[in-house]
Amino acid sequence: MLTLSFEDGTVRLAGDVPTGLPGVERDQRSQTGRAPAVRYREIRRALDDRGVACEDRVLDLQPLDLQSTYELREYQRAALDAWLETDDTPDSGAERQPAPRGVLELPTGSGKTVIGVEAIERLGTPTLVVVPTIDLLEQWREELQREFDVPVGQFGGGKQVFEPLTVATYDSAYLRADDVGDRFGLLVCDEVHHLGGEGYRDIGRMFAAPARLGLTATFERPDGAHEVIEDLVGPVVYRLDVDDLAGDHLADYDLKRIEVALTPDEREAYEREQGTFTDYLAQSDIELRSGSDYQELVKRSGTDPRAREALLAKQRAREIMMNADRKVEELASILDRHREDRVIVFTAHTDLVYRLSERFLVPAITGETGADERREILSRFREGTYSTVVTANVLNEGIDVPDANVAVVLSGSGSQREFTQRLGRVLRPKDGDDGDGTASPGRALLYEIVSEETAEERVARRRR
Repeated sequence: MLTLSFEDGTVRLAGDVPTGLPGVERDQRSQTGRAPAVRYREIRRALDDRGVACEDRVLDLQPLDLQSTYELREYQRAALDAWLETDDTPDSGAERQPAPRGVLELPTGSGKTVIGVEAIERLGTPTLVVVPTIDLLEQWREELQREFDVPVGQFGGGKQVFEPLTVATYDSAYLRADDVGDRFGLLVCDEVHHLGGEGYRDIGRMFAAPARLGLTATFERPDGAHEVIEDLVGPVVYRLDVDDLAGDHLADYDLKRIEVALTPDEREAYEREQGTFTDYLAQSDIELRSGSDYQELVKRSGTDPRAREALLAKQRAREIMMNADRKVEELASILDRHREDRVIVFTAHTDLVYRLSERFLVPAITGETGADERREILSRFREGTYSTVVTANVLNEGIDVPDANVAVVLSGSGSQREFTQRLGRVLRPKDGDDGDGTASPGRALLYEIVSEETAEERVARRRR
């Protein structure tokens, strides 16, 4: 008799183990087989297809009776249905484990958490929700407790408490996978693009949960790791972008790009530093056509002093163009124009955040800001005590940000994900229009301030 069991993040097969099962490696001496736990669903299907009987001890899950109060919007219902329709597990009676798999790619502010909660209700199976930050962990735990009125476990943030509904950070899920990988039927990965990270991939591999749901605003990764995520969670089964929802479910929006000139001193310094970098590339016959080419240059800098100086010069040029004085002057004009609006200012550098905070007397949120202080700032922003917040990347992802209707991007990367997340911070459902072309409660506005005749122009085009 063939027996399947869970052991340290793997499925162990004992007894008469058939050949050719998905992911199974055989030990001829013990006559057992072993596969990553993620292959459990495929192994069961292969055994069912061959008519092979087995004693399955991998999962022993009690159904959950859950009911939420959510009323899904039309597109949320369509997204959930698209995911549920991927469940083609044969009906084998009481042993059947629901197994829809796939990723939903929807803009920031579109209610991905709502869809996730509804998915948990529909499957009614023990569920682990994995999130990248402590802030998201707390938001998900509070949402699940409020909707289902049941205890919710927590792995992370100083707690290790198991419940049939549990929320974990990616770090904690990775550390606990080998001993709790058999205790959940559904794995929900919020901001699922994080699962492509080298260590986090083991979360997908070591949990036996046959049902998997990924949620993200931007699925594809520049390193190609989204292909790994597709293997572990499933492909994108439903996708909408910002323009699909703007006007109906999210605010209409405008993008305004403003170019500013460097000061004469900044221009001189920028050209000098940029020239050092480009001269080295020309002399070394190096072409930067991809991220791997740049990584090769970084490696070379470890042994070549000229390569190191070129990279340092490139960094100095980047700081000059991103932190240009006239950007701050333009920001002053924008803040004066939008005194009645809720404004979030994004930068790439913490030093600039504190400089802006001191000049304009607005609160700053950076990676150095404590959780209690950040919550207090956002609470006052929500109440209207603060009308402007300036931040360096921290509000891009993983924090529930109150409604704003104006965003100002002073500097950032060429990442489309970063740009989409920042735009999403002002794309909440709104009503009304002042009709004067300025931001209003019904229309969102995002400014990009770019240093002209610098590499930042190319960066801005790439992230759009």
